[in-house]
Amino acid sequence: MGAFLQHIANTTQRYVGEMPKAERKLHGQFFTGVETARFMASLFCVPQDKEELFILDAGAGVGTLSAALVERLQDEPQLKRLHLVCYETDTHVIPFLRENLEYLSAHCSIPLDFRLREENYILSQEAEYNSLFGADRHSQKYDLIIGNPPYMKIGKDAPEARAMRDVCYGAPNLYALFAAMGMFNMAEAGQMVYITPRSWTSGAYFRAFRKKLFSTCSLRHIHLFASREDVFDKEDVLQETMIFKVTKGVSDRGIVNVTTSHSSHDFNELTHYRSDVRHLVKGEHQYVYLITNSDEDRVVQRVSSCKKTLRDMGLPMKTGLTVDYREKDALRRTAEEGAIPLFFPHHIRHGKVIFPAGMENEYLNTKRASLKQQNVNYLFVKRFTTKEEARRLQCGVYLSRKHPEHPLISTQNKINFIGGMRELSDCIVYGLYVIFNSTLYDSYYRVMNGSTQVNSTEINSIPVPDIPVIEAMGKALIKARNMSETSCNEILARYV
Repeated sequence: MGAFLQHIANTTQRYVGEMPKAERKLHGQFFTGVETARFMASLFCVPQDKEELFILDAGAGVGTLSAALVERLQDEPQLKRLHLVCYETDTHVIPFLRENLEYLSAHCSIPLDFRLREENYILSQEAEYNSLFGADRHSQKYDLIIGNPPYMKIGKDAPEARAMRDVCYGAPNLYALFAAMGMFNMAEAGQMVYITPRSWTSGAYFRAFRKKLFSTCSLRHIHLFASREDVFDKEDVLQETMIFKVTKGVSDRGIVNVTTSHSSHDFNELTHYRSDVRHLVKGEHQYVYLITNSDEDRVVQRVSSCKKTLRDMGLPMKTGLTVDYREKDALRRTAEEGAIPLFFPHHIRHGKVIFPAGMENEYLNTKRASLKQQNVNYLFVKRFTTKEEARRLQCGVYLSRKHPEHPLISTQNKINFIGGMRELSDCIVYGLYVIFNSTLYDSYYRVMNGSTQVNSTEINSIPVPDIPVIEAMGKALIKARNMSETSCNEILARYV
């Protein structure tokens, strides 16, 4: 370990020893490990035509990322001076950061001046960011930006969210606002490397952020961690995390380098894949497909050969209606007058929906019409699985004719369902099962979304075969009398 990073590591240990984890979590504060910081610094291409560089580290913490980047740059013979700006607002960590920056400045082999800005990174630039008169051209721009921003959901009316409305939708997260402000702060041809959750790559909440990113920058590198547990040293953080690099300037062509490691301790054992950016960034909402090898690339291209979506066909997936813990007074263990079946994930078994299953609270007795749905054919899909489970998409066929005594039913909100908007024949429901029980679509969803939650918004954006094909596949499955994944794969291969 270099002297800079050894000094930072010692400082971090002192700070972590003094500051309880619960207190750091209030600030969304998870410190970057030395190995991760050095890897992030290695992703920058050092400009050969500049003698001085302007560097930004927003939300700097104790300064690990700054130290790694300075360590990387100080041996570049063409560089004559480095200008480093760090933002930090945590009064507990600022003394440690200041000490580390002074150490860097005193020991760097080339002149290094630094500025520690003890102010809110987002709000301090609100006026420039929202200027209609080009004030952004006169604000400080940076050649290299490195960051581990705070991971924290904020309210849509929080000051930071109001300051950056163009990248906010639904429940914003500070990390996306930091990254978007970083794009604003980049000089032309500048580079930014950030470590963040993977959630920005898909879903409705980050749609505006992705639009901002791809309208101002080009994606150059993605790094994924196979483990959720071993990314932030000694932090016990369970988070699907990634590192990404972008450069200022728009290009819809080019190659993106995708690397993978198990954790933050084995960057010397990377897997490498180079993919066309047009394979990684796709669709109206610009989802980022986390393709790590040629097999996954072929999966995405094969599914993309279909041109329809569930929403196009009037079959959008929806989330279950009943949040059971909010309806405790309406829950019933057994059937009674006025009660309707309430379906949970545990009713989905081996491709079928088994009811009743002898569990508690399988019935709902309520007058609230918003919690009731027609007893028609559905495909039920579990919303949550564990990372260790073999399949992310787990579904079951629900046929209304098996429960003719109930004109209405309800679904718990840990289930997604397809159906209800239009009458679905048995064949269509079985055909939908072929799709979502296949290895192809399970693999596609894993590439599309790194989390363990099945999001209906994302499912509704996935290309699927048209209705006549779905119906034909359903007929084939009924005839086969085999609901296995292998059977679904064989049927799907005839059509997709």
